[in-house]
Amino acid sequence: MKRIFLFAVALWAAVAMYAVPRAEYPRPQFERKDWVNLNGDWTYAFDFVGSGMEKKFHESRGFDGHITVPFCPESKLSGVGYTDFIRHIWYQRPLSMPQAWAGKNIMLHFGAVYYTSEIFIDGKLAGRHFGGSTSFALDITKFVADGKEHSLVVHAYSDPRTTLQPAGKQNLRLVQFECMYTRCTGIWQTVWMEPVAPEALTRVQVTTDIDQNCVCVQPYFEHPSAARFVVTLRDGKKVIARQTAPAQNGTVLTLPVGRKPHLWWPEDPYLYQLTYEVLNEAGQVIDEVQSYTGLRKIHTSGNKVYLNNEPYYQRLVLDQGFYPDGIWTAPSDEALRHDIELSKAAGFNGARLHQKVFEERFHYWADHLGYLTWGEAPSWGMDTNNPEVARNFLNEWREEILRDRNHPSIVVWTPMNEEWWPDHEQYARFVCDVYDLTKSLDSRPVCDVSGGVHVKTDIWTEHTYEQDPAKLKDKVYNGERWFVRTPKPIDVPQRNVGFNRLTDTQLYEYPTYDAPTIPYILDEFGGIKWVKGQDKETGNSQQSWGYGEPPHSLEEFYARLEGQVDALLSLSENVWGYCYTQLTDVEQEQNGVYFYDRSSKFDMNRIRAIFSKKPAGAK
Repeated sequence: MKRIFLFAVALWAAVAMYAVPRAEYPRPQFERKDWVNLNGDWTYAFDFVGSGMEKKFHESRGFDGHITVPFCPESKLSGVGYTDFIRHIWYQRPLSMPQAWAGKNIMLHFGAVYYTSEIFIDGKLAGRHFGGSTSFALDITKFVADGKEHSLVVHAYSDPRTTLQPAGKQNLRLVQFECMYTRCTGIWQTVWMEPVAPEALTRVQVTTDIDQNCVCVQPYFEHPSAARFVVTLRDGKKVIARQTAPAQNGTVLTLPVGRKPHLWWPEDPYLYQLTYEVLNEAGQVIDEVQSYTGLRKIHTSGNKVYLNNEPYYQRLVLDQGFYPDGIWTAPSDEALRHDIELSKAAGFNGARLHQKVFEERFHYWADHLGYLTWGEAPSWGMDTNNPEVARNFLNEWREEILRDRNHPSIVVWTPMNEEWWPDHEQYARFVCDVYDLTKSLDSRPVCDVSGGVHVKTDIWTEHTYEQDPAKLKDKVYNGERWFVRTPKPIDVPQRNVGFNRLTDTQLYEYPTYDAPTIPYILDEFGGIKWVKGQDKETGNSQQSWGYGEPPHSLEEFYARLEGQVDALLSLSENVWGYCYTQLTDVEQEQNGVYFYDRSSKFDMNRIRAIFSKKPAGAK
């Protein structure tokens, strides 16, 4: 009997070791059938002084340590849990090529590796990527052989203290403090590979036009050919449109959807199905991709934001996207869905995805559940006055937009957060470049800098954590709105080269912003701290962090929260939306609607009643 028990334990351990974490398809809006998930057990080695190349780590067939990918080494789920600074980390695993993939190009995909990465196969450099938050792929065909096993090595480098890379809410000190949290290094999203035809589709851009009742599809190919590209649009199982064009870059296919299209709304997130096919000269399908789209329009006019041509009031919550056991990586696909369900249960209709590029699977669930989001980058930690930073950020921001722009749930791009450099010319130039780049890639409204010094923006945003509802209302209504204007043509004889700053500060003006001609949204407020036992003086209030003097009872909490929301709703002629801080507690910051483990803090019926309120005339 004892032997049977020991065998069962060993079998369970083996299954646990080889089970694939985050096994779902990582790119749900561009899905192929044939693929291999490379998550799971990898070997690893820290390289704190950066001598790995000299030690020939890139030629490794296995390191001493074991780590579970795709969880960062700082996380519990990785099996490592090392939370000090990690400048270099090396990963290794065997890479087996299925014989069935013979004759295909092999694409190796990384959901995200923080911050820069080098990928080696059998000791040979297969490629590099710069940027810690965006997905990338390498064509490794020439490095592998059909039916053979190879050694895959990934070297990740990160040094957030240089201020040359965006870090978001990752703490630049040793120990987390206030609203700065545990760092995330190395591989933190799914690694996978797939076989594709040489003429395969690389990506598509989908634009929906509800005014002309059509869907426009623009395909992109790495190797344009004589093949044909076919796109099919379905309403459920019914084919409602199909178009064919040469498989060439620059092609745009327009698919009519009828006179009464089913629009995508948060209250009714209807999705149409798309199939992309590439046909060779003989008419055979050599590439097939499944996708979907939601027919919706987002635009601004005057001081309001419109969804599907109707004024739509956004009741957003700040979502940091941190998890107790996975840090930046959700422990499961269900956890991503659950966060959205929790937010909607609290009365919110969307979220500002704060200082992090969220996983593609999160956007998939937002599309399917009807949840508005603002796409943001982890801009904190970088010196926005440094031209090298501008180059790093602009390229990674471009990759984020290209990856996510087809998701109907994303309604605003807001690349940066709380930047305060009103008299630095490099900052003004940088923000203009970010805005212009975004507009060149997508039509959504852009908020250039959430709650900071605005330079070029479609939406005016501010942050204030005034706790008294009456003072909050007065501050929002009468407060000064600062922004950078175009410099006057005055003589500036000297420049401070070190800061790239104009010495004559009269070059910039800081006028009060009066009647808004663009939408005004208070996209951070609240942050009311509540710690378990706070009303009984048994909570760890001194060890936690939040905004302002914390309430001393639950009733005081509810009254303050409702007073703040009511104050903003009373200003709806000028304030067209808000974002409450925040969805969950995160480590020492304990001002969430839910605890960090996602359990309820409050009477959620009362919370929902407060956040479900909307002004008259709003959808």
